[in-house]
This record gives sequence, structure tokens and C-alpha cells, in this order.
Amino acid sequence: MLEEKFEIRIPEEFQKSWQQITDILAQICGVPAALIMRLVETDIEVFIASHGNSNPYRPGSKEHFDNSGLYCETVVKSREKLLVPDALADEDWKDNPDTKLNMVSYLGFPIFLPDGKPFGTICVLDRKRNEYSSLLEQLMQKFKSLIESNLEMIYINQKLGDKNKRLSDYLLEIQALRGLVVICSNCKAIRDQDGRWKPIEQFLTKSPAADFSHSICPVCLAKLYPDFDEKD
Repeated sequence: MLEEKFEIRIPEEFQKSWQQITDILAQICGVPAALIMRLVETDIEVFIASHGNSNPYRPGSKEHFDNSGLYCETVVKSREKLLVPDALADEDWKDNPDTKLNMVSYLGFPIFLPDGKPFGTICVLDRKRNEYSSLLEQLMQKFKSLIESNLEMIYINQKLGDKNKRLSDYLLEIQALRGLVVICSNCKAIRDQDGRWKPIEQFLTKSPAADFSHSICPVCLAKLYPDFDEKD
């Protein structure tokens, strides 16, 4: 579904809605950071970050994705939820990059595009051990589903918009070809407004116009119908 190079563009109204989601999550959890992360080519970036001075993450901040060691890398690659209650007490996570920001607990879910490819993650992080509640997990899953529904709507609208634009451009080209252009049925020469017959290549290079009808030029008439007299 994404065979063409296609970058999904998130409209401002959806960004505002997602901002509210991260702010709500941070407030309900009582954590410094709730994020929506996004994959951008070979990087993963903070796309939306909850407001607050205690949040060390800023929108637009990027890290190379592969082998980053980030919590979100594991979520995207495993395509599953990740819960790390206390990274400092976990051999697999104690040295991950987020601990340098003192973010020692993490809960995140993958976000997918309509074709099943990863868009990024929705996650919360805390500076202290945090088991997070099952109720919070349910809420995050609801927000994840909402964001994926938004992405489906955006994706379809943009794909249709691009196709409609190409169709509109084509129709404009057709509309630009105005008037009736007479083309020889045999050699394909074009008769201009002065009645002169010209090679089709010469005619088209001047970007003229038109709906084509068929006739036959004098040269071809004499060759194909030698007994025919145009004056008759």
C-alpha cells in the first residue's frame, strides 16, 4: 500500500488533538513525560511531547533508530507493548539512553499506519520506579486506537487528494488543447489554421491544442488516390 514514496502529513487539528492526549496521560499518570514518537527515514523523533517544565523531551528531537537502545526501538521492532518498571534494576535496560535523562520507567505501545507499517509509539516515562496500572494501559490502548484511526483518515484523504490533483492536472492539460486539430489519416501531418500541413512533431513542440479529427493531406491524397481531383 505504500509502494510509492509517500510521507504522511499530519494536519494541525490532529496535532492539537494528539497534544491533548499526551497532556492528559501525563496528568493522569503523574509523570513528567508522555510522548508520541514518529519514525522519520532512519531516525525516530519526538513528534508530540506533553507540556511541562519537567519534561526533558522536546518535539523535533531525533535519534538514529537502529541500535539506538531506546525503549521505543524495542516497541517498534517487537510490535508489542513494553513495560519497564525500573530500568536501573533491569540488566537489559540499566544503560539505555533514557536513563541519562533519569527516565527509569517506561510504558509504551506501537502505533501503526493503515498498511501495517510502524508510524511510531505512544509512551509515558517516569523518573522513579513505576509499575503503571492496568487502567492506564487500557487508556493508552484507547488513545493508540484513536491515533491509528486518525492516521487512516489522514492517509486516505491525502492519497485521494494526490490522485485527484493528478487527475485535475490531466484535465487542465486536456482543456488547454482547445480547438479542432485536423490530422492526416496517413502520414499524421497536422493542418494549421492557415491550411498548411506540418509534421506532427513540429506541431506538438509548440504546445498547441486540441481534439483531433482526421482528414488527408494533399501529398498523401495524390499518393493514395492518384485519380482523385480535389477540385471535382
